[in-house]
Amino acid sequence: MFSPATVSLIKATVPLLRQRGEDITRHFYASMFRDHPDMKAFFNESHQAEGTQARALAGAVLAYAAHIDQLEALAPALPRIIQKHAALGVLPEHYPVVGQCLLRAIGEVLGELATDEVLAAWAQAYGALAQLLIDAEEQVYAANASSPGGWRGDRQLRLVRKERESEIITSLYFEAADGGSLMDYQPGQYLTLVLTLDGKDVRRNYSLSDAPGRGWYRISVKREPEGRVSNWLHDHLSVGDQVRALPPCGDFVLDASSTRPLVLVTAGVGITPAMSMLETVASTGRPVHFIHAAQHSAVHAFRDRVDALAQAHPNVQPLYLYDQPRPGCKPHRMGRVNTDLLAELLPQDRNVDLYFLGPKPFMQQVFASAKALQIPQSQVRFEFFGPLESLAA
Repeated sequence: MFSPATVSLIKATVPLLRQRGEDITRHFYASMFRDHPDMKAFFNESHQAEGTQARALAGAVLAYAAHIDQLEALAPALPRIIQKHAALGVLPEHYPVVGQCLLRAIGEVLGELATDEVLAAWAQAYGALAQLLIDAEEQVYAANASSPGGWRGDRQLRLVRKERESEIITSLYFEAADGGSLMDYQPGQYLTLVLTLDGKDVRRNYSLSDAPGRGWYRISVKREPEGRVSNWLHDHLSVGDQVRALPPCGDFVLDASSTRPLVLVTAGVGITPAMSMLETVASTGRPVHFIHAAQHSAVHAFRDRVDALAQAHPNVQPLYLYDQPRPGCKPHRMGRVNTDLLAELLPQDRNVDLYFLGPKPFMQQVFASAKALQIPQSQVRFEFFGPLESLAA
């Protein structure tokens, strides 16, 4: 794809990216938001404040540079990027803005080390990647638009029900404001809401927490103490109100063709995509271990529903762990998910499909446990924001 000279120049920047990658991406975001404030709508403010967005982008840029001569090695990472961009409504006209700001950041951070030849090589490399993503995202947009009940861009949805699931999680049920049908989705995918708060658009992804095909979209939102959007949804969005939404997207999806035992391991609000998966497979007879960790019963969402599914379908085996139980709490176990617990529950051959989602420390533990128990890597699935290295640490 690239000339030997371009490959050589890109490869030469790898050591610099290892040392200064986050400096470059932090500078990139700061300058882009300063000069193009409308781009802020595509990025989560908390991820920006925590630095996870800059670290994730730095990792992606480094991986691209390191594999510029063997791009097939990066293919497994592309579906997640493409789905995330499609979920946010990224369009071809956004790519030149990002490219200009990224090249400027490389030049300003690396100084004289970023020669004209280096910047030209990076411009070529970025342009090729941008076109690849543009083409792939257009395929997603076209497929969504042609699906029954599908659409392109944003669509008005009406809130028809609001149910409290725990002290901190509330479910929101949406139907199409135009009275039409809604496209199906894959269990594990998420919906993007486009909200206008204080005169500015913000986009937020929320996992769909119900089985597809029921005539509505359900998301279940945790109230974050400093979450501007989550608090607005909890306190101000009322039944009958309308919001804009982009079609469901995401690649953290249930493999419905598999007959292996399904192990769903979640903590906190990570339970939401697992509920969509459980609602979908409970009646199929497929063995399901549903393991959920919470602090205590007051913040444990969907317990009654999971128990009802388990009672109706003996193939569903729930297990709840509380690490800060209150008087009256009735967990199955005390403590947290660990390798010994999973080893006890999983079949000896470890031939299962493991899906997990929750706070970062929880995910680090489950990730390490999956490796220790030698569950085949191709059967371990999770959704994580940030470089994989920080999950494996």
